[in-house]
Amino acid sequence: MKKIEKRELNVYSNVIRQFNKAADLMKLDSDIRKILAKTNNEIVVNFPVKMDDGRIEMFTGYRVQHNNALGPYKGGLRYHPAVYIDEVRALATWMTWKSAIMNIPFGGAKGGIQFDPTKCSFNELQRITRRFTFALGNNIGPEYDIPAPDVNTNAQIMAWILDTYLSTQPPHERQRCSHVVTGKPIEAGGSLGRDKATGQGVVFTTEQWAKDKGFDLNGATYTVQGFGNVGSWAAHLLKQHGAQLIAVEDVTGAIANLKGIDPDELIKYVEKTGGVKGFPGSKQIDHMTLFKTKADIFIPAALENQITVETAPLLDVKVIAEGANGPTDPDGDEILQKRGIDVIPDILCNAGGVIVSYFEWLQNKRSEFWELNEVDKKLYRLIINGYERVCDTAKKFKCDWRTAAYIVALKRLEHVYKERGIFP
Repeated sequence: MKKIEKRELNVYSNVIRQFNKAADLMKLDSDIRKILAKTNNEIVVNFPVKMDDGRIEMFTGYRVQHNNALGPYKGGLRYHPAVYIDEVRALATWMTWKSAIMNIPFGGAKGGIQFDPTKCSFNELQRITRRFTFALGNNIGPEYDIPAPDVNTNAQIMAWILDTYLSTQPPHERQRCSHVVTGKPIEAGGSLGRDKATGQGVVFTTEQWAKDKGFDLNGATYTVQGFGNVGSWAAHLLKQHGAQLIAVEDVTGAIANLKGIDPDELIKYVEKTGGVKGFPGSKQIDHMTLFKTKADIFIPAALENQITVETAPLLDVKVIAEGANGPTDPDGDEILQKRGIDVIPDILCNAGGVIVSYFEWLQNKRSEFWELNEVDKKLYRLIINGYERVCDTAKKFKCDWRTAAYIVALKRLEHVYKERGIFP
């Protein structure tokens, strides 16, 4: 995938452009606009960690809390060398919009540590995670700010955060704090369906798009950028519809086979080798060829700013289902609109993760455990309701779906602020 260490366009400036476009169109209250254009809190922590060879390394971690008018701050933690404050601001802001669109009682936050986790041992990752959690202190909490997995983080890392956080609480309070993180292992209070939730949401919204367009997913072709949790689950679930994966890219490179790539076999291969490169029966292609590959559906499930003025003209697809956060920049968006390519925007399409995180949080608070079919039914209902709100808003304002999704979120937040007022 294209390296993003030096981005041509700052991802946070994309968020502001998208926000201003929607706010102008809906005529958002000017005072509320000022509030929503800023983050509430930005925490930066620098902390030491002893590495396996005995040396001390300093790490920089971030937690940005954008807004909590609708409920506790909520958002993932990512471990990546390109993590920086403006990226985290953008991701936190998107989380606010995502929760508002889905009608769940969360605000938006995001965090991360700037380092390459692939260069650390298992024990080093554990020490980094625990020390970061300790450094954040009371800036996170089960009723205040609830982290979750994101890029290069997983259930194991959430378990370490949980254990570290609980260790800092008074003994008689610890059992009441298990919902301080979501995306935990099942045995540690996680929810069934959380691992596939984001990919499941991508497929649910794609199913609805296909239904609305009278398009048959059986026999449809699709390409995927990013074959981590989201991309692999989306591919696995689309296979069940009879759709055919024909090209895929991850950090190791890009591969294609126009006769079809079995996503389940590819998942097994990636588990063994660490990437898609060299998958038997496929041919190696380059980054730009992936974008040029003709298909019905493209699922960007990697990092931000992948669909740009350079790559948007290359795409030859009917719909883009955004599994990643911010994969399309505003200039790329304009090109896609002019070309008539449908886009299911990230803050709608990939909201399955935060929805099932909400379910996990609820189950922990209530000391309940839901069966998978219950989780899936509730997820389907919430994300399709959000889909329909965005669809109706796009028709009402005669605008693209991304702008419509922003308007749905901003209207809900505007309503809450007008009812509650501003203290003092």
